Amino acid sequence: MTDIKAERHKARQQKVKEAVDAKVAAATIERGVLMVITGNGKGKSTAGFGTVTRAVGHGKKAAVVQFIKGGWDCGERNLLEGVGVPFEVMATGFTWETQNRETDTAAAEKAWAVAETWLKDESLDLILLDELTYMLSYHYLDLERVLTALKNRPPHQHVIVTGRNCHRQLLELADTVSEIECVRHAFEAGVKAQPGFDF
Repeated sequence: MTDIKAERHKARQQKVKEAVDAKVAAATIERGVLMVITGNGKGKSTAGFGTVTRAVGHGKKAAVVQFIKGGWDCGERNLLEGVGVPFEVMATGFTWETQNRETDTAAAEKAWAVAETWLKDESLDLILLDELTYMLSYHYLDLERVLTALKNRPPHQHVIVTGRNCHRQLLELADTVSEIECVRHAFEAGVKAQPGFDF
């Protein structure tokens, strides 16, 4: 009986291998990917920073624009700036803290101007636009301006956009879209955000 199960398992796995091998063989295009990581769950920025770290580990050149996040201590920034990754930080903090549309819009425009420059930079392999989705949903940035810059970036350049409630047109433009769902969050049970885990 054990031999029969082993043979069946091997046959199933062989079919899986053939299907995967066929997909790998068919994937011949090499170009920059636009990825969106959205949803109400925790971990969108963390996933984006993980990819930045992966790129740097392969000797690629990356840059990060942080929208929404304030100027407080950030573990990812501490690590990545130390290995030469440039950061542009909007540094106004959360919009419910600032409560000033005019200054938030001006800060978003300033950060986006840097992003636009980087989206034209042939030397950059990867750009993380952390929490960009909020800039569009709050109408701090012009949607068409953002979409145009993303469409016209260097062909090899990868871009990751993170944040909740991603605009439909940005989702349609993206090559890869991942949605992180919230099943449970420690904060809702009174656990505070902690350095080294949450930021």
